[in-house]
Amino acid sequence: MKIAILLSRVRVEEKLLIEAFEKRRLDVDIIDDREVIFDLHQNGWKKYDVVLERCVNHSRALYALRILNDWGIPTVNTYPVALICGNKLETTSALIRDGVPSPRCKIAFTPESALAAIEEMGYPAVLKPAVGSWGRLLSKVNDRDAAETILEHKQTLGTYNHSIFYIQEYIDKPARDIRSFVVGDETIGAIYRYSEHWITNTARGARAENCPVTPIINELSLAAAKAVGGGVVAVDILETKDGQFLVNEVNYTMEFRNSIHTTGVNIPDRVVDYVVKVAQGEVKVI
Repeated sequence: MKIAILLSRVRVEEKLLIEAFEKRRLDVDIIDDREVIFDLHQNGWKKYDVVLERCVNHSRALYALRILNDWGIPTVNTYPVALICGNKLETTSALIRDGVPSPRCKIAFTPESALAAIEEMGYPAVLKPAVGSWGRLLSKVNDRDAAETILEHKQTLGTYNHSIFYIQEYIDKPARDIRSFVVGDETIGAIYRYSEHWITNTARGARAENCPVTPIINELSLAAAKAVGGGVVAVDILETKDGQFLVNEVNYTMEFRNSIHTTGVNIPDRVVDYVVKVAQGEVKVI
């Protein structure tokens, strides 16, 4: 069995994954996406039974997976999963298509229509870039003055990510959200992420505690994973004041360093289990 890990840099997660592969004496090549060159007319990756994608940069991950999957090389995760999870509009549309409960969402293409959508949604509302991670460039819009200012800034910034307006219902959650971890067809664990700030990413200082995987969390997590194409994903779930659970986002190159001790689950081992099954053909991904 020959395995490759495509990565941007060796973070804590990648070190843990490499250690888990080495512990099983598996033959793994570490490939830096800053150095890789793909010759589209010549498949130089035929020797690999599976490639585990761990790129930090979404564009690099997306295009590498497209090339590898077109060459017939199994990957974790696949190009379609990266395409959907890497874009909030794609993710939300897939969740709604499959009937997975999620916050109300509106999409607009101009500042004028975006302002009208926000007013229809009601204040406060949340403006997000379609592509982004770690809670960056999120805006909680409390009134019309703030909406006009933020929309003007987005228009002036002028980049592609700011030309599509993703407007989401603000969920008044109980100072926490839930992140669950799905590997294949199993929800292997979950954490609460506590923060006094309305953005509850651990990358921004949220405190992690173990969250029991209840039947509803398991059902929602598996449904969300299925909607985006499955594999190894992290599912972000919001709780409403009246006890509803809503899937907010699904992440395809998940971080888990703060969740191993918290959940008591050896997440890198479980990921390696899945990668090996893909390599052996027990799980079909493309």
